[in-house]
Amino acid sequence: MIKETEDIRHQDAICINESELKHKWYHNIKYLIVGILFGIVFVKAEVISWFRIQEMFRLQSFHMYGVIGSAILTGIISVWLIKKFKIKTIHGEPIKIAPKKFNKGQIYGGLIFGFGWAITGACPGPLFAQIGTGALAVIVTLASAILGTWVYGYFRDKLPH
Repeated sequence: MIKETEDIRHQDAICINESELKHKWYHNIKYLIVGILFGIVFVKAEVISWFRIQEMFRLQSFHMYGVIGSAILTGIISVWLIKKFKIKTIHGEPIKIAPKKFNKGQIYGGLIFGFGWAITGACPGPLFAQIGTGALAVIVTLASAILGTWVYGYFRDKLPH
């Protein structure tokens, strides 16, 4: 039964590395601090700048492509290291990386994501950093992202996976 549940979880894109450990609420403060620091880095690196994002989509600047490329390279190296050395979580739990199967829906989703990014000048990652800098119009983008997530959750069982 566990194997069947695990296979279903892989297909549904639910986190397969969910920790069984339970912590008090204040253990999450460290994540809040890291998130704030990450937001500051986004602001200082101009990753959240609407103008930088527009430059990227107009092919006028390498700045964002450099940031995205370095993130991809870091991710590739990190996953390789995790697999090669069978690295575990800080609590000693194994990290499982599920094999991914290509689906044409990924192309459609990527196009919708890219169009939304180009139109709004906002990617879901730095939305809160943009709001934190005073770009309050991004609240509409955040509300749209939340609504889109809700709509996906509502129709998820009817969609091909």
